[in-house]
Amino acid sequence: MKTSLLLSTSLLTLAVGLTAGCHKNTAESAMDKTQDAVGTAYDKTKDAVSTAADKTRDAAVDTKNAIAGKLRDWKLTPSDLKADMQKGGRVVRDKTQSAGEKVGGAIDNARIVTVINGKFVADSDLSALKINVDADNGVVTLKGTVKSLDAVGKAMALALDTDGVHQVVSLLTVENP
Repeated sequence: MKTSLLLSTSLLTLAVGLTAGCHKNTAESAMDKTQDAVGTAYDKTKDAVSTAADKTRDAAVDTKNAIAGKLRDWKLTPSDLKADMQKGGRVVRDKTQSAGEKVGGAIDNARIVTVINGKFVADSDLSALKINVDADNGVVTLKGTVKSLDAVGKAMALALDTDGVHQVVSLLTVENP
């Protein structure tokens, strides 16, 4: 963006310089207009960047709040998970199937795995490299290691919150610190 402003300013300055020999007052007037235009462009750019940053921050907060609500709704809080893991290390959560949602085949399984892995990559608390995702007709199995019980819950919530998934089975283990 700075390059564009500098290029525009340079071109306008060159144009002003070419006309300077003809009319000194016109050149000074053109230079003033150029400086005003650059200042206005800078201010508008600064405002746009600030607005984009605010919207991004708000979206991140909304996403975090939505995940927190789903963790409670699906009983994926650390205390819920700890109790399930003590019973055998296996955590299973079901999601009711939406009307019209089909339970798919191999193509849907591949899509589900890809979408869930994408969610894990986008989440700084989870590692897509340490979590193996398998899908079979809407049943997703998560295997691997995570850093905490919170991460188990988050991984399960992200998987459950994927179109085509009606059950998530977690065989995730928590790493020793």
